[in-house]
Amino acid sequence: MSTIPELARHAREAMHKAVESTKRELSGIRSGKASTSLLEIVRVEAYGGHVPINQVAMVAAPEPRMLTVQPFDKGLTNAIEKAIRDSDLGLNPATQGNLIRVPLPPLSQERRKELVKVVHKLAEEGRIAVRHARTDTMSKLKKLEKVAEDERTRGEKEVQKLTDEHIKQIDGLISAKEAEIMEV
Repeated sequence: MSTIPELARHAREAMHKAVESTKRELSGIRSGKASTSLLEIVRVEAYGGHVPINQVAMVAAPEPRMLTVQPFDKGLTNAIEKAIRDSDLGLNPATQGNLIRVPLPPLSQERRKELVKVVHKLAEEGRIAVRHARTDTMSKLKKLEKVAEDERTRGEKEVQKLTDEHIKQIDGLISAKEAEIMEV
């Protein structure tokens, strides 16, 4: 049987994972600056499957508006270029020898607003995951036997406090990312 501190710890871990997942998702959204995490979502058709780009190439950001991708296997250059072009990122890579250059076009105001909507959607998914962890833990707290009512109430308050803290972290991530995207 679980104890209240164990349930609280489990809830904290689940909520922390939700925040970290949201942070990872947001890092893949393009702002004004080049970031190697931008290409993390790109999957390349190679070796009989779809693999993350960082397993078949080295991605670097040598300039603020340029990414470079250097394939480990020269035979995958075309597949990598195609995967970047076909992604939803709106990028147009160009191959020069065995190096793929990916220039980042400046974001239009309309595109910035679209990206902010995506950020809000991802953040809401993170909030839902945090609230799900709370709901799950609260139902387990209610099922605990041989626990005094005031201890149970104290446990519920602690779980709610954890929920509020993690939702606040996600809100902080959103506002930072939104400011980064809207910065011209």
